[in-house]
Amino acid sequence: MGESKKQVSVLGLGRMGAALAGALLGAGHDVTVWNRSPVKAGPLLDRGARLAATPAEAASADVVISCLSTYDTQQPVLDAAALPGRTLVNLTSGTPEQARGVAKWAADQGIGYVDGVIMAVPQGIGTPEARILYGGSETAFTAQRDVLSVLGEPVFLGEDAGLAALYDLALLGMMWSTMGGYLHALALVGTEGVTPERFTPMALPWLSAVSGFLPGIGAQVASGDYATDVSALDINAAGLALLVETSRAQGINPAVPAVFRELFDRAVAAGHGAHAIASVIEEIR
Repeated sequence: MGESKKQVSVLGLGRMGAALAGALLGAGHDVTVWNRSPVKAGPLLDRGARLAATPAEAASADVVISCLSTYDTQQPVLDAAALPGRTLVNLTSGTPEQARGVAKWAADQGIGYVDGVIMAVPQGIGTPEARILYGGSETAFTAQRDVLSVLGEPVFLGEDAGLAALYDLALLGMMWSTMGGYLHALALVGTEGVTPERFTPMALPWLSAVSGFLPGIGAQVASGDYATDVSALDINAAGLALLVETSRAQGINPAVPAVFRELFDRAVAAGHGAHAIASVIEEIR
């Protein structure tokens, strides 16, 4: 990679850490790796990586990427690494407050800090489909953007180091809600012998159509104007009641729709029955 080649260390060689190191090696960077269990480094060493015996040995790189299992296991490793004057890219999953805590620690130590969350599976690292969200020092992010771009599309959200984790959990919450709804639907139609293979082709275009509602819902939330002449909340609350009732009648657990029924009913009781579904955010808040 000529003059753009950099020394990069990766702390942690789980499936994701190993994928990060592999992508960096593939891009021609000088990669050092550290892991509590050195045996995991074998395939990477065969590709040209160097094995650091300690976190401190790995800390001599231009950029140190941490991808460990938890923040509790990460902090002793970072303390041992002695990183003042270096750039730390933290890709360990956690909460916004945990990320902000490490950002404060890094600032006190004179460490350039960027916190990131990976919106991809390990197999996707280094491909155009991978996206990684970042928050923290914009100076450090910009300086190391070429390295970060190797891993996936880098998206900088702002100087708040907790933003990446906040976005991550918000997006995952949408994913889990969608998957939960899909699994409930499969269980419901399955009571009458409808297979996933038969149902899913109908579910996919339906979800695509539903995604088209999101910009309008977001605009209503931003404005606080929940007036609608399309589909009022009370109609949807009644539909949820039917779904819960039918789920019980078909002999399956109604837990998934019951959560939303309770939420929608509360919003109707609060006076939002004639308003749009977006008004439910007032109960969530």
